[in-house]
Amino acid sequence: MKRKKVGIAMSGGVDSTSCALLLQKEYEVHGFFMELAQPDIEDQKSRVRETAKRLGIPLTVINLQNDFQQRVLNYFTSSYDSGLTPNPCMVCNREIKFGLFMDAILSRGVDMIATGHYVRLKKGEESYHLYSGIDPKKDQSYFLARLTQEQLSRVLFPLGEQTKEQTYSFMEDQDFGFPREQESQDVCFYETNRIGNYLESVLPDKDRQGDIVTLDGRTVGSHNGLFRYTIGQRRGLGISDTTPWYVVRLNGKTNQVVVGKSEDLLNDTITISQPNWISGFEPNFSRTYSVRIRYSHRGSPATIEKIEENRFRISFEEPQRAITPGQFAVIYLGDEVIGSGVIL
Repeated sequence: MKRKKVGIAMSGGVDSTSCALLLQKEYEVHGFFMELAQPDIEDQKSRVRETAKRLGIPLTVINLQNDFQQRVLNYFTSSYDSGLTPNPCMVCNREIKFGLFMDAILSRGVDMIATGHYVRLKKGEESYHLYSGIDPKKDQSYFLARLTQEQLSRVLFPLGEQTKEQTYSFMEDQDFGFPREQESQDVCFYETNRIGNYLESVLPDKDRQGDIVTLDGRTVGSHNGLFRYTIGQRRGLGISDTTPWYVVRLNGKTNQVVVGKSEDLLNDTITISQPNWISGFEPNFSRTYSVRIRYSHRGSPATIEKIEENRFRISFEEPQRAITPGQFAVIYLGDEVIGSGVIL
């Protein structure tokens, strides 16, 4: 019987290489690499080619630079410029990696794609169900909460049932050595973690200066760009007081950084828009869910209420700290991803 073809989204790292090795036992494996806006693109392509050669699989490089610029980088820069805090990985996964990249792979006669995400996917009677990976330190289900049933129906996640340490051990058994401290960069299109430096380079002519104001409207300082600040930030405000001040809001319309005290960062309700329900249908609003307001958030019990078409209110049992507009709220029932929405 002819084996099915699987296209591996390869980076040259331990996870995608492990995927290829695991799936070679059952499938005809082809490697694919996305050329986006990586600053070290030539080094990455060289590493991926070496890996594919050692695996004995063909490799195809797919250039999506223009699409990445339009769909991800423009969203990233315009969000920060408007006082929002974007999550480019969420958008990239839906629009690029599991969108245009997946389409390009499947158009080359491949039956399925596979990635090294630490998530689990199960096929139910009527739909696909997305679950957290079993390794809580590496679970990446949050970042895939924008995917659709159509996308999930054509993807494999071979690593979801194992830990990162098991991946490393497996690769060592196969004589592939990867340093344990070497991890993929969270944001692929800038070389360091200094977002401000990147935004300065792409928005060089923008007049960014504005006021730092309190919640009651008093001006207490000045800033040189909303993108330099995040909700919950304490350092770098330049405000003297007996108790610390924190950034509680970024007002893109007035170009103001709004500050308050620690208690002003707490809120027990949020509104989300642009919902994506994994099943394709709205969930049961009479249930209590666990909601994560950012990737590093562990999740907190909450209920969901539909307030108008494509807009929902999430009410937490306990107030949450530093809720950030522009980020994504991801809704879970146990370890199953139910859906997500953009925090307003």
